[in-house]
Amino acid sequence: MVARLVIAITSQDIGARITTRRRVPGGFRDAVGILVSWADGVLEVRKKDGTLVTIPEESLVAAMVVPAAPPRPGRMQQ
Repeated sequence: MVARLVIAITSQDIGARITTRRRVPGGFRDAVGILVSWADGVLEVRKKDGTLVTIPEESLVAAMVVPAAPPRPGRMQQ
């Protein structure tokens, strides 16, 4: 079975949780987080640890909106 790589996000998805796969030297990198901006061909994704990932649009090979992360077992929600 072969997975299809699709870019299914737009600048209208700013504020949504997304997952991305992009080309980097030597392979691919993934980032999951909140799409905080998309301007001048550059996406910025804030990961749950607070790290801001800058992704050139032309390096994207796949991206889509994903649901919120499920709560971790043993953690009380506030």
